[in-house]
Amino acid sequence: MAAQPSPDLVPQNTVKHVADRTAFPVLFAIAFSHLLNDTIQSLIPAIYPLVKESYQLSFSEVGLITLAFQITASILQPLVGHWTDRKPQPFALVGGMLFTLAGVLLLAWAGSFNSLLIAVALVGIGSSIFHPEASRMAYVASGGKRALAQSVFQLGGNAGSALGPLLAAAIIVPLGQTKISWFSLVPLIAMVVLWRVGRWYLRMMALRTHRQARQPVVVRTPVPRRKVIGVVTILLLLIFSKQFYLASMTSYFTFYLIGKFGVTVQAAQIQLFLFLFAAAVGTLAGGLLGDRLGYRAIIWISILGAAPFTLMLPYANAFWTTVLSMTAGFVLASAFSAILVYAQLLIPGRVGLVSGLFFGFAFGMAGIGSAVLGSLADATSINTVFAVCSFLPLIGLLCVLLPREQQS
Repeated sequence: MAAQPSPDLVPQNTVKHVADRTAFPVLFAIAFSHLLNDTIQSLIPAIYPLVKESYQLSFSEVGLITLAFQITASILQPLVGHWTDRKPQPFALVGGMLFTLAGVLLLAWAGSFNSLLIAVALVGIGSSIFHPEASRMAYVASGGKRALAQSVFQLGGNAGSALGPLLAAAIIVPLGQTKISWFSLVPLIAMVVLWRVGRWYLRMMALRTHRQARQPVVVRTPVPRRKVIGVVTILLLLIFSKQFYLASMTSYFTFYLIGKFGVTVQAAQIQLFLFLFAAAVGTLAGGLLGDRLGYRAIIWISILGAAPFTLMLPYANAFWTTVLSMTAGFVLASAFSAILVYAQLLIPGRVGLVSGLFFGFAFGMAGIGSAVLGSLADATSINTVFAVCSFLPLIGLLCVLLPREQQS
């Protein structure tokens, strides 16, 4: 049974008057901004082969670069979400892009490993401001189609993640690290778009305040605290399995392909693009199906359903590696929107906090995963990393413990 959204942001009349009409122009603008934001993010792992050679880095140091980015992005996100739940900030996204802009410029001209760490940390701060509040705006613009709205939002991010390696292969690898400065135009464009979205959100806030003054808020019976903690723990474990596997792909798939099949850096980055492109398509598919089939069903299918493909990938030839990686990316990526909406239904009225918690945890797990897997690669081999990570989707068996939406 499809999940029934609850009017936990605005009174029932406001939901009928506004939320029933999905604001697709706003959703597309937010998704486009997410594309721009995550294009910058994805440049970081895409240039790993270049900076590893230029700075003579170990795999552990490569993992530390990811960790520096992901930790700043993850720790701040729940705090930003909690703050904006209490005091929504329509133009905070524009300010966040200023940090991203500073990070891009420093990344282009970084002359040391420490400078690289500071640069990616600044990009991480920008992301920590962007994701919770942008996710809230997608929620408000959803018209009740929550999974679809989050998937459109996520689709923009995944498309940006897929675009980064292509741009790196076409521009940064042949022309050098300093050409990253060309990408300073990306956050500048995002700032213009987000300013317009912020003005729309400001009008929505005024409308909500007016309606709340005239209509009573619908009160939901709260879910017992112990049950909330248990379900959120399971959801975070599922995020852990998903993000650790994605960390192995985004940070080390190029090295895996170069080492095992002897492909060029550019060819390996195209393979990474194909994986990320498949993940982007899977994100949209998960949203379209989540509102129809129910979020719990999509979570189950997505996490556990990726296991057969990840388990076969370490033993496949070059052709089947491409097929299996794309299939695994498609299936695995469809989970996040469903997990996020499932949690928002569980904890109504805390959209920013829930979004910040889950985005932040996802970023943190990706960063820790990259560092841990880098150390494992140094101690053993890249092939061992992919053999170990192939078992992670089996954590999806925990889905059996999730209550159905109407029970949560």
